[in-house]
Amino acid sequence: MNNLNEPVWNIFPDRRDGGGGGSKWNYALLVPMVGLAAFRWIWSRESQNEIKQVKAACKNTIDTMEKDLKLKYEDTIIQNRRLLAHCELEQEKLKSKVQSYREALSAQSRQLVEERRQLEQERLNIEQKKHSLQYSGVAGALYQDMVEREGVWENQARSLIKEFEKSLVNRQNLFCSYFIPRQERLELERKMLSQAVTNPVAKELGIEAGLSNIFKHETHCANLQNVDKRQNGRLMWMYLAYWELQAELQKFKKVEAALLGKQAN
Repeated sequence: MNNLNEPVWNIFPDRRDGGGGGSKWNYALLVPMVGLAAFRWIWSRESQNEIKQVKAACKNTIDTMEKDLKLKYEDTIIQNRRLLAHCELEQEKLKSKVQSYREALSAQSRQLVEERRQLEQERLNIEQKKHSLQYSGVAGALYQDMVEREGVWENQARSLIKEFEKSLVNRQNLFCSYFIPRQERLELERKMLSQAVTNPVAKELGIEAGLSNIFKHETHCANLQNVDKRQNGRLMWMYLAYWELQAELQKFKKVEAALLGKQAN
């Protein structure tokens, strides 16, 4: 306890009393040091306990967070799997729908081809009758008069078909456009159907049913670099050709009906 560098402050025994007085100072300094040591020991123990408690609390918090994260992760995986399964199901539905549309379009095309073939055959039959009537004197003159009269109706029908052709080209251009609103196309389709229902010539040609099929199944668009509107569409061009044949056939049927009516009278 003595400071060798400062001998003035060192505590020495009182040589006059035989050296017994200095021990009191030593004990006096020992007591606070023992108390300090005891305090440090108690403080260290309490600190260790607090550290253990904090560590335990942190571990519990970490464990809880890990459990929460694990549950959230598992829930996210489950949700993603459900979403994936739903997307796959929707994809299969779309594939089936597209396949059904293709089959319906193919069937419709075959039907139109067959009807066109039948119309061609009927037209040939009528042409043969026409030639036979042309060389039969009075009947031939009557036939020519009826043909000219019904030719006016045929011209009206062909003019109407041209109007529908122009509208269908515009409709298909709207369908193939990525920028024009869908509502504009639907409005044009409603106007075309209304005209087909109210126009008597269109009703005779059966244009309304053809338009409904076109609006339902016509999905063909030319490539993105195409600038010619008439390159779009396939089914609608078959219908337009079919309506033109139908107009010609209806003219000859009207002529035939008129001749038969004259003969009956």
